[in-house]
Amino acid sequence: MKESPGVVDLLGVLAYAELSAYARMTEDAASLAPSLADRTALSELAVAEYGHFRLLHGRLVELGADPEAAMSPFVEALDAWHAQTAPADWLQALVKAYVGEGIAFDFYREAARLLDPSIAKLVDEVLADEGRSEFAVERVRAGLAADPVAAGRLALWARRLVGEALSQGQRVAAARPELARMLAEAESDDQAEISRMFARLTEEHNKRMAALGL
Repeated sequence: MKESPGVVDLLGVLAYAELSAYARMTEDAASLAPSLADRTALSELAVAEYGHFRLLHGRLVELGADPEAAMSPFVEALDAWHAQTAPADWLQALVKAYVGEGIAFDFYREAARLLDPSIAKLVDEVLADEGRSEFAVERVRAGLAADPVAAGRLALWARRLVGEALSQGQRVAAARPELARMLAEAESDDQAEISRMFARLTEEHNKRMAALGL
């Protein structure tokens, strides 16, 4: 039996998000990494993202869905987000991977908790950190120690990333109303839980900013 369109949409947007993360990290590793060690580390994280994509791809097939068809409605919205938040340097690239994609992935993780436990477990697995946080925090803190003036610039960049991530969410919902409807129906019975969810998203974002020293 095929899964509901909303679930397929959630896995589809996540699959394309992971595929995009793999592509962007690979590109940033080649063009922005200041050392071979940094290029190697970011490339290894990119490989982990591709592994997550393959897990989602496989689950979509198991559900009787066409992975390409499941991803295609979200290509324009996610590509637009990446184009609008293209990093200008290495530190911006790290903040984007840690803060910008972090808040988006947190939302998808929260959304999955409203669904079948098996789906939630898969989403938790594919959104596992894989060392991204430690790598980004270590490199950004080192960069700020070498150039403290960069803190203000990066804080502004982080705020822009969050704003663009929220806009991305609106574009994703517009692309597939079934996904928005499924989440709305799941949340409708408990408005307090919605408030708690956004409180958790905000708390996690603030923790990331603090970890970076921003």
